[in-house]
Amino acid sequence: MNDLSRKQKTLQPIIPKELMPMNFEDRDDTYVSMALISDCSIIGEEIERLKFEQVVFQNVTFIDVSFRYVELIDVIFERCDLSNSNFGDASIHRVEFKESKLVGLNLSDATLRNVLFSNCNANLCSFGYGDLKQVKFDTCSLRHADFYEAKFHLVDFKESDLYEVNFTGTALKGIDFSSSTLNQLILSPESLDGCIVTSEQAIGFAKLMGLIIKD
Repeated sequence: MNDLSRKQKTLQPIIPKELMPMNFEDRDDTYVSMALISDCSIIGEEIERLKFEQVVFQNVTFIDVSFRYVELIDVIFERCDLSNSNFGDASIHRVEFKESKLVGLNLSDATLRNVLFSNCNANLCSFGYGDLKQVKFDTCSLRHADFYEAKFHLVDFKESDLYEVNFTGTALKGIDFSSSTLNQLILSPESLDGCIVTSEQAIGFAKLMGLIIKD
């Protein structure tokens, strides 16, 4: 493993071998720890400053949920549906979203550290003004997602669909797009300085900047 790959590897959630099954409604307060929440729906909850630590969500559907300022530490979402949920201003550390539906999930102004999105549908997901470090999108659909004026450090897009993604105001230096599908990105030309693309993708960016390519 080279130095760059080592730096980009995200830390995995620290999860105990045994977790206590629980219903979300049965929590004592705004702090939930060492719990397994599975095969249920969380409906109409609007709570600020919740904290989940060492929690696994499996097959959970979030409906009309707003958890602004939520703190997620060592958490896994597996086969969950968080579509249109509001996690604005969240603090997210060592978290994995796996095989989940995140369509329209609001993560604007959120801080993400060591976060993995794997095989997720994150179309229309909002990361605007977010601070992302050690974040990996692996085989995800991010069509029409919004990264407006986000901060990137060691962010990796692997084999993902980035159709009409908004990167306006986001510096993409060091970001490797070479394995992903790029089409009609929304960005300013200066954002492209130092990003990594294939020769075919470079031609597409040249057209985006108004260049006329003559063979």
